[in-house]
Amino acid sequence: MMTEDKSKLLRSLSIDRSASEAGRSGRRWLPISAGVVACVIVAFAVLAASGFRMQDRPNETASQPAAQPQAPQPQLQQAAASGREAGNLAASGYVVARRKATVAAEITGKVIEIFIDEGMTVADGQIVARLDSVLAEKDYELAQSRAEAADAAIAAITADLQDATRIMSRVQTLSQKNFATEADLTKAQARVGVLAAQLRQVQAQFETAKIDAKRSASVLDKHKIRAPFAGVVIDRSAQPGEMISPMSVGGFTRTGICTIVDMDSIEIEVDVNEAFIGRVAAGGAVNAVLDAYPDWTIPASVIAIVPTANREKATVKVRIRFEQKDPRILPDMAVKVNFLRDTKAGGATATATTAAN
Repeated sequence: MMTEDKSKLLRSLSIDRSASEAGRSGRRWLPISAGVVACVIVAFAVLAASGFRMQDRPNETASQPAAQPQAPQPQLQQAAASGREAGNLAASGYVVARRKATVAAEITGKVIEIFIDEGMTVADGQIVARLDSVLAEKDYELAQSRAEAADAAIAAITADLQDATRIMSRVQTLSQKNFATEADLTKAQARVGVLAAQLRQVQAQFETAKIDAKRSASVLDKHKIRAPFAGVVIDRSAQPGEMISPMSVGGFTRTGICTIVDMDSIEIEVDVNEAFIGRVAAGGAVNAVLDAYPDWTIPASVIAIVPTANREKATVKVRIRFEQKDPRILPDMAVKVNFLRDTKAGGATATATTAAN
């Protein structure tokens, strides 16, 4: 009995290792289980929040797919047709005048009168200014008097020649009848020859005098400065009392009276990149828009492609004419042009689009 009691007492004092190990293992998995549960709760919370947002915006989600098919079909087709018609080649340049001249005198002189001003329209040959012509008028009068004197000398010598010819005829008749000597006949013939030579000399002097008179008249006319062609005066550079000369001689001597532009010769000059010059052809349609009037499209066409390239800018110059003349178009205005493609194809596309609509 004593032995059994001791055995029971010893067993009661021993430690149960399996229970302690189970407790420690349970405590080890407790944080992991708590983390998994927290992740599941967060996931459910996120899903619930996204569901509430979808319920709050049902109209926006439904309206987005409905807005796409509402694009206006006619406008898209019209834009496509205009894009095919206009093409992509554009250039910029300036309005220029093919006939533009600075009017100057051919002689040196002092300006007496000026008959024009900026903006005035002048006709071909109209007098725009007048120079001091006192000496030129005197020279012309002197040349005319010389011509008149030569004409009078011709008349006098002609009369003497006619008289000498009659005398020579009578002497010849008398010589045949032996009533006049051979010396008398020779003298009469010599006089006729001398007078004939003098007549030719005076006639030559008369022609020279006439040429001199015409020259003096031409010099006198050069004191009246005329417009070389019809146009508009865009600049007046001289004033009455100033000296003017056909060449610059220093000082305050001017070389021009005014500048005239022929408005009928106005056209456009643009520089096109040489890489795209193959898309430009003579006679091709062009739309031009002046920077001064951006809402005004002017129909134009290609006159010619200048057969040379600019090495520095890698461009080729193109000349363009205005199909419509307008007084608002002025020289040196900036302009942008759009080279149109085949207008017939563009017109057919537009017609097909209209029929489809």
